[in-house]
Amino acid sequence: MNSINEIFPEITQPKKIVITMHQKPDGDAMGSTLALFHFLTQFEHQATVISPTNWADFLNWMPGVKAVIDYEKDTTNANAVIAQADWIFCLDFNTMSRTKKMESVLLASSATKILIDHHQQPQTTVFNYGISDTTKSSTAEMVYDFIYNSGFENKINDAISQCLYAGVMTDTGSFRFPSTSSDVHKMVADLIARGLQHSKIHENLFDNFSENRLRFIGNTLLNRMQVFYEYNTALISITQADLIKYDIKTGDTEGLVNYPLSIEGIKMAAIIIDRGEERKCSFRSKGSFDVNTFARNHFDGGGHYNAAGGQSKEALEMVVEKFIAAMKEHKAELSSYQF
Repeated sequence: MNSINEIFPEITQPKKIVITMHQKPDGDAMGSTLALFHFLTQFEHQATVISPTNWADFLNWMPGVKAVIDYEKDTTNANAVIAQADWIFCLDFNTMSRTKKMESVLLASSATKILIDHHQQPQTTVFNYGISDTTKSSTAEMVYDFIYNSGFENKINDAISQCLYAGVMTDTGSFRFPSTSSDVHKMVADLIARGLQHSKIHENLFDNFSENRLRFIGNTLLNRMQVFYEYNTALISITQADLIKYDIKTGDTEGLVNYPLSIEGIKMAAIIIDRGEERKCSFRSKGSFDVNTFARNHFDGGGHYNAAGGQSKEALEMVVEKFIAAMKEHKAELSSYQF
C-alpha cells in the first residue's frame, strides 16, 4: 500500500469516485464518508457514497445522507456505480470483510482503492494507496488531516464541519476516551472558528431516540446485565425477544456497552446481541486490558485496544458461556485493578 499523499496531485482531476464504509455504519463511518464526499464534489468529481447496509435513524440529519445508497436495498444500482468507479475510498474499516455483501464486488473492481482507517491489522494488500493510523481518535479526524495535507483546507465548509464533528465526537465518547489528543481539540476549535454550531449536532445525535429505547435500556440494565466483580467485568446479553418487544431498530443499541464501565472497578464490559442470523459482540475496556486481542482470539473480531467487536454463529447461550470461559482465562489481567 503506497502513501496516500501520492494521490494529492490528482485531486483536482475529475473522476468517478465511490466512498464506502463498514456495515451498520456508526457516527464516525457516516460522518467521515460524507465529509469526504462534500470535499471531493467541490472538484467536480462524480462521487457516490455507498453503505453496505442500512444505518441508524439518528444519522439521517447529516448533510448529504439522503443521497447515500444502501447496498442491500439497491444492489443493482450500487454495483453499476462501483463498476464505473475510477477510485474507491474505503473508510473506517481495516478489512474488506467488514463491507459484508459488498466484499466480493469491491475486490473484483479494477478501480484504484484508497484506505483511510484507524483500526489495527489493516488488509494492506488489497489497497493501492492509503493511511492506517491506530493513534488517531477517529476516521473523521483522519479525513480532516487528509483535507489539510492536500493543501485545500479552504474547502472546509459547514457541511464538512458538521460531518467531521459528528464523527470525532461519537468515536471519542464525547471526547472522554484516551484517543482524544490535543490535535482533536485543535481540530474542533478550528471547526468552531469556521462557524460550526456544535451543540445542535450533539442534540441531533443523542436526543432523537424513542421512548421504547429508553425502556429497553432500563430493562437491559435491570435484567440482562451480569457483573463479575472477581474479574472486574460486566456482561450484557440481549435476546431477539427483547429486540422485538421494544421494537429496537438499527442504532438503538449504540453505546449500550459503555454503561457498565461506569461501575467502580469494572475493567472490561461486553455486550452480546442475538441478531438472528448471528450474535454480535462488542467489547470495551479501561486501562491496560487489550480487547482487540481478546476479540481476535475468541470471537473472530478485532478493532482497537480499548474498543473492539466480534461475532459468532452459535446460539446466544453458547456465546455467553464462551465469553465467561474466555474471561476466566484472563483472570490475572482482569483481577488486577490497576488504572
